[in-house]
Amino acid sequence: MSEASPAEAVSANDTASGHPDEAVRELADIPAVEVISRAAVMLMSSAAEKLGLADDDPETSPRRDLDEARRLITALAGLITASVEYLGPHAGPLRDGLQSLQRAFRETSAHPDEPGKGPGEKYTGPVY
Repeated sequence: MSEASPAEAVSANDTASGHPDEAVRELADIPAVEVISRAAVMLMSSAAEKLGLADDDPETSPRRDLDEARRLITALAGLITASVEYLGPHAGPLRDGLQSLQRAFRETSAHPDEPGKGPGEKYTGPVY
C-alpha cells in the first residue's frame, strides 16, 4: 500500500465539498509564521492538558501524564527556538507560554529536574 503525500491526502479528504483542491490552496496561502504559531499553540495546549492544568485540581487530573508533557514541552522549545527569528511579535508571548509550562512541570514533578535538565531546557537554557 502506497502512502499519499500530505497534499494528496488533504485533497482526497476534501471531495465532499465539491472542491478537491480547495483545502490545498488554503494551506498554501497560510503564511509560515501562522503555521508555526498554530503548531506552537497546539503543543502548548496539549502540554497544559498533560500537566492537568485544564482541570480544577491538576493533582487529581485523569489526563495528567508527565512523560507526555515532557515530550510536548521539549518539542515546543525546539520549535520556538528554531523559529524565533521568523516569529516577530509572536516570539515573546510564545516564549512566555513555554516558560510557564516549564515552571509548571517543575512544580508538578515529585522529583524536579536540576536547572538546565528540565523539558526543553537544552534548547532554552535553565528555567528557574
